[in-house]
Amino acid sequence: MNPFQLDAVDGAARAGRVTTAHGEFATPCFMPVGTRGTVKGMTPRQLAEDVGARVILANTYHLLLRPGPELVREFGGLHRFVGWDGPILTDSGGFQVFSLAALRTLDEDGVTFRSPIDGSRHRLTPERAVAVQETLGADIIMAFDECTPYPATRDEARDSLLLTARWAARSRAARRRDDNLLFGIVQGGMYPELRRESAERTVAIGFDGYALGGLSVGEDKETMAEMIAVSAPLLPAARPRYLMGVGRPEDLVLAVTHGIDMFDCVMPTRNARNGMYFTAAGPLVIKQARYRDDHRPIDAECDCYACRHFSRAYLRHLYTSSEILAAVLGTLHNLCFYQRLMARMREHIIAGTLVDFRKHFFSGYGMADRFGSAG
Repeated sequence: MNPFQLDAVDGAARAGRVTTAHGEFATPCFMPVGTRGTVKGMTPRQLAEDVGARVILANTYHLLLRPGPELVREFGGLHRFVGWDGPILTDSGGFQVFSLAALRTLDEDGVTFRSPIDGSRHRLTPERAVAVQETLGADIIMAFDECTPYPATRDEARDSLLLTARWAARSRAARRRDDNLLFGIVQGGMYPELRRESAERTVAIGFDGYALGGLSVGEDKETMAEMIAVSAPLLPAARPRYLMGVGRPEDLVLAVTHGIDMFDCVMPTRNARNGMYFTAAGPLVIKQARYRDDHRPIDAECDCYACRHFSRAYLRHLYTSSEILAAVLGTLHNLCFYQRLMARMREHIIAGTLVDFRKHFFSGYGMADRFGSAG
């Protein structure tokens, strides 16, 4: 059975539904990041009831190091261990290995790396990455890939995409469970022709869904948008499309316009802990002195618990006093902002009015000249 149901299209944008062993979620969707089995500052109940999240992400690399997949399995799998009964996606660990380059060595078979926790040595191969994710019991698992660094020469980017393709085939062959969805990952750096080659090779292997990796790694917005625009149409329309590790609200609007369905990023939670809150008029930095006696909520268009009950002045007081509640309320608001953004785009796709929404959104963000058009 196809796990992806397409409900509506508006240009290249899509509204759909993904079905997993732990339930269904609507797309376009944003997955809050629970790196170590927890979305920082949020209980599972808050995520489900207050934020409205339906699917979350956990990280293979970090859960491999601590507490270990075998312990998670002893407790009935990741869903029971973390208290979340909805869908969970786990990434393969490829990006974390990439980001900790000083601690790893790469070869054809896989990656050997040292734990940043205690210096112990570990090995990840495509087979091991799939086995760990299946042991954790995730609903959506990712093929092991090499995240192409930026900048990279064309030869470096092609070598990376070819290695990723070989690892993708091994990841698919290593699959042992039939109750999860396995996604392949497209690489290719910032070279349109390599993105096309990587997409063709990945699609030829055959996966339940497809992801774009190696973006938002230092390139400018225009380059990222170009790579998304080139890559997304090459992915099967009958399968979900996932843009990994992206991003800012404006990035999500651009990517949905080009046909991306799924997103994750630490930005809403990390920025909240650093006092940056997202609003319809752009980011708000709460520590600024001008909010000391501001009676307004974070965002007048938001109906989250933080905006219904607290002023900017109070949130600034919490933040400048280093109170934990500042991070909790800020995280709640930012995640609600992202979920509402995705829900509104879905509504406009179904109504056939996404172009109007896009113009309105970028006008509010002061980016109408750069990104307000439909192209």
